[in-house]
Amino acid sequence: MKKGKVVKFAALMFFVLVSFCFLSVTEGLAGKKKEKEQGGGTAVLTDKDCAKCHVQEPADVAKAGGAHKTKVGCIDCHEGHPPRVMEGVIPQCSKCHIGEKHFELEGCLKCHSNPHTPLQLKLAKGIKGPCLTCHESQGVDLDTHKSFHSTLGCTDCHNVHGEIPECFKCHKPHAPSQTVGDCGLCHDAHMPLMVAYNNEIPSKHCGACHEEEFNQLASSPAKHHELGCAECHKDKHKMVPECQDCHGLPHPETIMKKFPDCHTCHNSPHDLNRWGTAQASGKKK
Repeated sequence: MKKGKVVKFAALMFFVLVSFCFLSVTEGLAGKKKEKEQGGGTAVLTDKDCAKCHVQEPADVAKAGGAHKTKVGCIDCHEGHPPRVMEGVIPQCSKCHIGEKHFELEGCLKCHSNPHTPLQLKLAKGIKGPCLTCHESQGVDLDTHKSFHSTLGCTDCHNVHGEIPECFKCHKPHAPSQTVGDCGLCHDAHMPLMVAYNNEIPSKHCGACHEEEFNQLASSPAKHHELGCAECHKDKHKMVPECQDCHGLPHPETIMKKFPDCHTCHNSPHDLNRWGTAQASGKKK
């Protein structure tokens, strides 16, 4: 090979080598920049990446994740990942859940067995205290207004979280015609003996327990039979009004003084006797 050709070949090879080194350095710098943007050389996982291997967990979250679906993603809880890092992959509930009485309870997974469906709870019987850390008002009602319900655990009735059982599961209706929806017209499940109602409640529901009074009123010729039970016995069970609340002083003062008790002449309000004592003696007024 001639000397001139050797020089040209050497120059060409030098140019190729310099170009290769330049490209390598450029690619290296670009790669380092990309690694820096992605977290110092660590590949950044997304929730979509998690779902490639973990099929059931994302499906559970999508179905019933609650706030675990709307407020956090997989990476917000599971910051590490095997095989590079194993410790810390399963976070403590207290990482996010703090500041409330319920979150101070121990053994979260005893009730919240699947963190991906945190409110789908199947509960053992006899649990009460932990429930009342969230449902405080119900606990106050049970404690203030004692009944058989006060002796039960919350999960004796609510063994599935959020489920409200039908009263007929344990109780028989007062009358065959009553439906489950009728119970709530008078009874609150957490203070069932505090019977309260509005003035529009049908009298047939009162008659289910007070049959004699209901039948007397229905067959009475007096105007009282046109009234609903709740129009006199307002708002609260066992509320018995005074006759004067509606009728004022219907007779002269001398009569009212002689017969201060209206029932002396008028019998029962459910079966008014217009003739009173006069009728009893065989005379008309």
